[in-house]
Amino acid sequence: MKTVLLIDDEQRMLDLLSLYIEPYGYTCIKKKSGNEGLELLNHKSVDLVILDIMMPELDGWETCEKIRKISDVPIIMLTARSEKEDVVKGLKKGADDYLVKPFHEEELIARLEAIMRRTSRTSNSENIIYFEGLLINQSTYQVTYQEKELVLTPKEYGLLGLFLENQDKVFSREHLLSTLWGLKAETEDRTIDSHIRNMREKLRKANFPVEQYLKTVWGIGYKWVSDK
Repeated sequence: MKTVLLIDDEQRMLDLLSLYIEPYGYTCIKKKSGNEGLELLNHKSVDLVILDIMMPELDGWETCEKIRKISDVPIIMLTARSEKEDVVKGLKKGADDYLVKPFHEEELIARLEAIMRRTSRTSNSENIIYFEGLLINQSTYQVTYQEKELVLTPKEYGLLGLFLENQDKVFSREHLLSTLWGLKAETEDRTIDSHIRNMREKLRKANFPVEQYLKTVWGIGYKWVSDK
């Protein structure tokens, strides 16, 4: 099921949007500020963002700009402002579409589904995992932290990707061995410890606070916690 992140400071609008969207097979996550939406995107991937412009503290234009620094998720800007300059400004900030209040349910769904169709054809071109400034590009096999590249071995890369895609799940050493080396791999459990140690050191040298997230579960294995 596709997930849509709704960002609007008005609870009434959040409820109305979800009322329109969810019957079409989407799950909606509601956030009442740009900062709340950005915090969620730091830990969770969504398929589309519907973003109000006129919000206090962090407005929709600023929020859109910040989202674009961490994600290529499609964004529909939602506002009562219909001036051409505002539309152009939103698109320049990285929005994919622009919907003016008041709007009809049919128009909202048509625009949403048009973007979903368009992005579904290109979503495989760049598969991104993002966590607290740490970014994995699964298409290019690059890992960066705060835009600085980390050089990881293939096994370290595989471990990091597995942890970030399965946050809060405890992995036994045996499970990690079977996943990364294959079920019949003749490899000692402590080989995993060595790779984890090396990966931790590289993340630490890049100034990523790895100790806050990658935890040792004594007697079992390891897990990556989603909330430090």
